[in-house]
Amino acid sequence: MKSIEVVAAVIVHDGLLFATQRGYGEWKDYWEFPGGKVEAGETREDALRREIREELETEISVDGFLCTIDYDYPSFHLTMHCYRCSIVSGDLHLVEHEAARWLAAGELRSVAWLPADLSILPLIEEIL
Repeated sequence: MKSIEVVAAVIVHDGLLFATQRGYGEWKDYWEFPGGKVEAGETREDALRREIREELETEISVDGFLCTIDYDYPSFHLTMHCYRCSIVSGDLHLVEHEAARWLAAGELRSVAWLPADLSILPLIEEIL
């Protein structure tokens, strides 16, 4: 089975969580934490800052490691390293995603999350 390693930004601001909706691929319309693949020679933190700059035209600070999720999708194994992040500059402009929302703790389960992302919601609820 193919393995993919990614980093994910758990962006929290004023007690709200930033979530993005995929606009492409097999999992189109599902919600996720923004991020992406780690490129050769990058640290996870550098990859996360680059991905958010590319996908959202925003500079973030990577404030701390939250967890690593391993999840088996039907066609690949995902290893997702999740980091708590905050906005340094920019306005979270959607370049690749279909939509985005700021979610309060009570709204976290109101969107259809990708399965791997769904698995960390209990941890996120503790943060918010």
